[in-house]
Amino acid sequence: MKVFIVGGTGLIGSETARELISRGHQVTAIALPPLPKGALLPPEMHIEYGNYMELSDEQLKKHLSGMDALVFAAGVDERIEGPAPIYDFFKKYNIDALERLIKVAKEVGVKHVSICGSYFSYFAKKWPHLELTKHHPYIRSRIDQEKMALSYAEKGFDVSILELPYIFGAQPGRKPVWVFLVESIRKMKKSTLYTQGGTTMVTVKQVAQGIAGALETTSGGVAYPFGFYNYEWKDFLKIVHKHMGYPRERKVITIPNFLFALQGAQINKAHKKKGTEGGLDMVKFTKLQTANLFIEPEEGALRLGVSEDDIDAAIGESVRLSLDILEAKTTDIVDMKG
Repeated sequence: MKVFIVGGTGLIGSETARELISRGHQVTAIALPPLPKGALLPPEMHIEYGNYMELSDEQLKKHLSGMDALVFAAGVDERIEGPAPIYDFFKKYNIDALERLIKVAKEVGVKHVSICGSYFSYFAKKWPHLELTKHHPYIRSRIDQEKMALSYAEKGFDVSILELPYIFGAQPGRKPVWVFLVESIRKMKKSTLYTQGGTTMVTVKQVAQGIAGALETTSGGVAYPFGFYNYEWKDFLKIVHKHMGYPRERKVITIPNFLFALQGAQINKAHKKKGTEGGLDMVKFTKLQTANLFIEPEEGALRLGVSEDDIDAAIGESVRLSLDILEAKTTDIVDMKG
């Protein structure tokens, strides 16, 4: 297949390109400069520079004509904050931009689309009593993104969505999302304070395998719950401690849920004062943060041919690059905004 990746020079996009090329596919990517300094991009990937959000439909047609598949490894995540209502921002980047790409792709003969989504969508559907789309603009946008994208699926036009959890692995020159966690742990001198609960997680290599598998095997429209390794926070943090060079004796102390909610209330209050809003209501998010957000491999990843990987090593890559940034050993960094 000839595959066009939106966001092909990012952490997920570049690894997906590498995986697809190893399977014999041809890959073209569109990306915003600058490229991450030192990033090991596959030399066989053709890179076209530009902002897909600013291209006309005719320009997009030129990029997508002759392609068999489209991968959307772009958009924005829940960390974004901005003027209320923030849902409008998520809609612009995660829904409207993607819908335009899908329409153009379908018009020029693309047959397969794979989209990087969020595992919050999976839990919104699994636990409707939490009303996650009501309280969290970001999660609402992801559910709306899924509904929109799957509405285009039909015979001869396949749409797959990977409901992705926390992803580990590092790309030289690009800031990991985990800098905030490493920084906060460093500020806690003797023990690490954290909530109860836990999460599923994957390596970036597994995500790439999943996207490639989705393009090659999906028929119709499918949203895949995507997880592989399930860790409670306390066990995950022990791995983080190890890669930060902390002694094995360092304790992880579980804080009461109300303390996390209290901190969330302060965040919400600050937003209200500034007229801004976050993607997540941090008070309501307490129920998710303190739950075990686990997804078993057979629910999605194994169906897509994803194999075991070294999650410990991938966490280590993320932690070490975060430390290098915090210690100013690495300064020429592109921020991961999406």
